[in-house]
Amino acid sequence: MGSPKPWLFDPQGPFGRQAAAGVGAKATEAAPGSVGDMADTPRDAGLKQPPAQRNEKAPVDFGYVGIDSILEQMRRKAMKQGFEFNIMVVGVLGGDAQASLHRRPVTCPLWSATPTSPVLSPGQSGLGKSTLINTLFKSKISRKSVQATSEERIPKTIEIKSITHDIEEKGVRMKLTVIDTPGFGDHINNENCWQPIMKFINDQYEKYLQEEVNINRKKRIPDTRVHCCLYFIPATGHASHVPLATPSPMSFRSSLRPLDIEFMKRLSKVVNIVPVIAKADTLTLEERVYFKQRITADLLSNGIDVYPQKEFDEDSEDRLVNEKFREMIPFAVVGSDHEYQVNGKRILGRKTKWGTIEVENTTHCEFAYLRDLLIRTHMQNIKDITSTIHFEAYRVKRLHEGSSAVANGVEEKAPEAQEM
Repeated sequence: MGSPKPWLFDPQGPFGRQAAAGVGAKATEAAPGSVGDMADTPRDAGLKQPPAQRNEKAPVDFGYVGIDSILEQMRRKAMKQGFEFNIMVVGVLGGDAQASLHRRPVTCPLWSATPTSPVLSPGQSGLGKSTLINTLFKSKISRKSVQATSEERIPKTIEIKSITHDIEEKGVRMKLTVIDTPGFGDHINNENCWQPIMKFINDQYEKYLQEEVNINRKKRIPDTRVHCCLYFIPATGHASHVPLATPSPMSFRSSLRPLDIEFMKRLSKVVNIVPVIAKADTLTLEERVYFKQRITADLLSNGIDVYPQKEFDEDSEDRLVNEKFREMIPFAVVGSDHEYQVNGKRILGRKTKWGTIEVENTTHCEFAYLRDLLIRTHMQNIKDITSTIHFEAYRVKRLHEGSSAVANGVEEKAPEAQEM
């Protein structure tokens, strides 16, 4: 048999006529002004319409590395670990004998005292430290006093008491420790009354330092260092009270008491201090402005550097924000854990005969600014200053003393109530 002949395509045959009909159908279905699938040539590129967009994920940039994901990694890790914040509250209603006892003029109708009878300053129930802490965190977290005995009501010495609570908000957990200092300044002789508080702060630094220098130290060292100290100044201050017949702000001569100055001068070197005027609603607006000016002048003249410190501003943006807070120091605050309805809104406030004092209303008091400083804008910075400045100064001093002790063959003991 001969070899088969190759098959030739005949355009006039049945297969050729079917192929031509198919091409014609495709050309008819094409949109006017467009060409078929065979038009993908450079010559017809200008006539081709752009393809319809599809719901597809945008391609990742060729140069993308993914460094920005570190923020999400840090957030997840922080959410797992939680946060710690330790705040100390210090305040004395009376102070020393000169500050705590005032002779009231007999002409004042609010006082039934003879010209020689000393009486305590107003507000004998306290400075509202527990109430303010509860208001800050909107929880019952302050140290609650049980019905104390007569001996316990007047502490013989300064007693440091702390209470710890676990707070959670929107999945963020925080271990909050409130340190109270009952008995501070409650005695006739208050010489060196700040030493127990200074010793407590240094003891926390020492505890953290010992955990750091251990050979087998913990994966995460518990942080009991005091991050912030709220110093409560009574609304009367060290005042020379005058009869109500002369209510001029200039005659309300108020300033910091010697005990306030001495305490803040010493402790501002080892802890972040934020001074506040307690129960500021007991002052008129004019008295409050004048009182704040006098306190600011006392802080400057005595070299007391309160938080936020100017020297720790990192850049111009920080400086701008911190200057606004520094202008408000001391914060005139009002605390309350009672809720009221005002114009259909739930508020925290204090109800009086002439109206309701709204705690979070900045036209009534400066509580909202204090909360922003401590919690919403500067909490991490407060902790950073504690770690990198105050604790670092303590650590350097202790390690230097330790190396000197080893060189001299002398056993070194932890310092007690030493200023840094």
